Amino acid sequence: MEIYLIRHTTPEIEKGICYGQSDLDVTSSFESEVSKILKKVTSDSTTKVYSSPLIRCTKLAEKFSNEIITDHRLMEINFGDWELKKWNDIPRKESDSWMNDFVNVTIPNGEAYKEMFQRVNEVFSEITSKSEEKKIIISTHGGVIRCILSKLKNVALENSFDIKVEYGDVFKILKQNNTFTIV
Repeated sequence: MEIYLIRHTTPEIEKGICYGQSDLDVTSSFESEVSKILKKVTSDSTTKVYSSPLIRCTKLAEKFSNEIITDHRLMEINFGDWELKKWNDIPRKESDSWMNDFVNVTIPNGEAYKEMFQRVNEVFSEITSKSEEKKIIISTHGGVIRCILSKLKNVALENSFDIKVEYGDVFKILKQNNTFTIV
């Protein structure tokens, strides 16, 4: 089985704004960013395409198939009360507490990174357990990809941000005999 994790293209949002599960569109560079992705990943009628339900991911997923399976568990971290606020406008006490232990500290009315890790790897396990699938594409977010790769690489969650995931990045994983190999 071939699995492709693809991060969405550049979102239409000012730098310095906290966004996770906010439903943002993509910038005008979408088509040129997609053309680079399509040189790395192809699909056919047998390819299963999964996506976060957010538009910045479904727009990309639609480039691979008209039949997309969306799952809310493929969404970015829930930033709760911080969604769409400037990072500098988030109360320092709250952001410092989270920054010092983002794995375990729950964002006000949001989630902790360990909760995201659990939901993401639950859905990844479900998706990749279907033995009849030959090729799977997952259009998703940077945090989701880090959660999957940190588990596969056995990287501690507090070190998962050492895994660089840029807009439009593609990560190929092979699954053979229940063993995952990042190519």
